[in-house]
Amino acid sequence: MPDPAERLLAETAAAWGLPLNPAQLRQFAVYTDELLAWNAHTNLTAITDRPAIYVRHFLDSLALARFWGPPPATLVDIGTGAGFPGVPLKILHPALALTLVESVGKKTAFLTHLVGVLGLEQVRVVTARAEALGRDPGERERYDVATARAVADLRVLAEYALPLLRVGGLLLAPKGADAARGIEAARRAVTLLGGTIEQVVPIELPGVEPRTLVVARKVAPTDPRYPRPVGTPARRPL
Repeated sequence: MPDPAERLLAETAAAWGLPLNPAQLRQFAVYTDELLAWNAHTNLTAITDRPAIYVRHFLDSLALARFWGPPPATLVDIGTGAGFPGVPLKILHPALALTLVESVGKKTAFLTHLVGVLGLEQVRVVTARAEALGRDPGERERYDVATARAVADLRVLAEYALPLLRVGGLLLAPKGADAARGIEAARRAVTLLGGTIEQVVPIELPGVEPRTLVVARKVAPTDPRYPRPVGTPARRPL
């Protein structure tokens, strides 16, 4: 019999049309164990309560899959930290080719370990800044979906993510409940970078304050001037 946190994960995901099989639920349990073990010596998460990890990390990540239509072939997760939302989405869709981008080496060491322990294939762990990746011709405009959670102001995040997306690709950016002002401020930047904000949708998680998901689509190639050099987007948002 699964524990209450695992049961809540399974039931909520199923209600969203995202069923998880027993092997996937075991992967989430192992993920939790590894996260808590590494967190004892590496700062990965402030959330150390097992039920809260299942809601605030796993369900919060899986919620994104409700808004991308057919599962994408490629996904880049920017500023992934301990792997959210990229790794839960990979567990959900094992065929997904996933690139995890994180600038802190201690965190990418955890991610490399985690990918091995979970037996995940087609996962790249990249220790880099998003601006550097977006200026790499081999990475630019190649991804179907870009995600980033709790990384930056939406204007900054758009400059990190949109250069990495192919035309037609989606940026999925979870935000807090009171995101309207930041979204309006970001519309010009999103347009300048070749995107358009398609949806702003509420996300409801069990027992958690409401959240918002911003869905932006890449509709035109990004001007080669963007992203600007490392650090510039955060210092001088578009």
